[in-house]
Amino acid sequence: MKRKTVTLAEIFSPRGVAVVGASPLVGGSFATGVTYALKEAGFPAIYPVNPKYTEVLGLPCYPSLQAIPGIVDHVVVSIPAESALALLDDCAAKGVRSVHFFTAGFSESGFTERAALERAMLSKAKTGGFRIIGPNCVGLSVPRVRLVNGIGMPLEPGPVAFISQSGGHAQNMPYFGSARGLRFSKVASYGNALDVDESELLDYFSEDSETKVLAAYIEGVRDGRRFLSALRKAAQRKPVVIYKGGMTDAGRRAAHGHTASLTSSVAVFTTLCRQMKTIQVEDMDELIDVLVALLFVHPLPEGTGVAVLGGGGGPSVLASDEMEKAGLKMPPLSAEVQAELRQFLPLAGSIFGNPIDAASLLSPETILATMRVLGKVPDIHMFLYHLGFHPMSRWGGERRSWSDFLEPATQAFLEAQRTSGKPVLLALCPPPDLAGMKDFLAAQQAFVTAGFPVFHSLRQAGRAIARVLDWKHA
Repeated sequence: MKRKTVTLAEIFSPRGVAVVGASPLVGGSFATGVTYALKEAGFPAIYPVNPKYTEVLGLPCYPSLQAIPGIVDHVVVSIPAESALALLDDCAAKGVRSVHFFTAGFSESGFTERAALERAMLSKAKTGGFRIIGPNCVGLSVPRVRLVNGIGMPLEPGPVAFISQSGGHAQNMPYFGSARGLRFSKVASYGNALDVDESELLDYFSEDSETKVLAAYIEGVRDGRRFLSALRKAAQRKPVVIYKGGMTDAGRRAAHGHTASLTSSVAVFTTLCRQMKTIQVEDMDELIDVLVALLFVHPLPEGTGVAVLGGGGGPSVLASDEMEKAGLKMPPLSAEVQAELRQFLPLAGSIFGNPIDAASLLSPETILATMRVLGKVPDIHMFLYHLGFHPMSRWGGERRSWSDFLEPATQAFLEAQRTSGKPVLLALCPPPDLAGMKDFLAAQQAFVTAGFPVFHSLRQAGRAIARVLDWKHA
């Protein structure tokens, strides 16, 4: 009797996970790392599989899948490619739902016989009634059910889904995004996309109630029409942010060797993203920045007018250039508004015309007073406060107690946002030294915890909010 088709919803909610290839060796394989990560995360049913051992990391180790006494829904595989077909026979006999192949050395290798091996694997999956994730990928991470593929993976669920042809990007995203406030519903690395591919994942996440924003790293697609349909459906329902790998000749060669992807024309892909009302970004840093802007810039500005506040003439000039290059506007302030600012900002060494530059803008009281004045200017739709770009605000400089600054500054930003109805964005420049990094990270954590969008440069802040506004008004 043929088994019913396994849904992605079932795949993302496994009851038991077998890890084939795990070993007790120090500094062992990917399979050993996944076993440790699952145990660390508290996943309830973990089954190492390796005929050489009886125990791995304090867990009973089984010689085969069929020797496991409990339910196995998901199998993580890190064994040589030559052993794949025999293992899939065991998967069918055990009644698993999904098999994730970390194992590489298939079609991406360029050898005809390895592509034929993939086709035989897919045939066994269809006959056996299970799905294949990969091969050549790090698989799935679902914080809600404690399914993880990396040690120390953040476990607080959130509204962002991330699909990635790259395993490295899939593992890095939760770590790097977490520090900026991003939390994930599900992360799926799909590698060579032998079975589950980007189009099926887009379809699923377009309807997934746990996902509010969808991000993707894509190197290439095999079925352009199906991808177009899935992307259109997803973009109509929620924001979609895409980083397309392989945008240069060298990148296209690397993508083909990485996941056997057939990358499309850069111009065609860019046009497609614009027509589908998706946000296309140029690298992983920008992808995180845009997600931060989408989730934490509240409310989204009604226009592109930005008021920049901070200390330092040079950084203020830099801010002006970066905002305009990003497509934002910095409306000049009237004589009346400047006169109002001069009532509490020092005359010497200050700039009053937007950007606003004054040494006293390190005072939370002055920050709030300045934003109250600027909040009444109709052409200003958002505030951008920058910190760490000038010696007087240098992290680790011991000029002030940052712990004493952070709480009142946070309250000042919250009050300015509440009374003006205009969002506050923060640009915090990372320092070059260890002492400064400690202060920087404390500031970032305080502002992120309060719900503010934090960016690591003026350029990143301007580019991210400009991308989001272009998407909003498209």
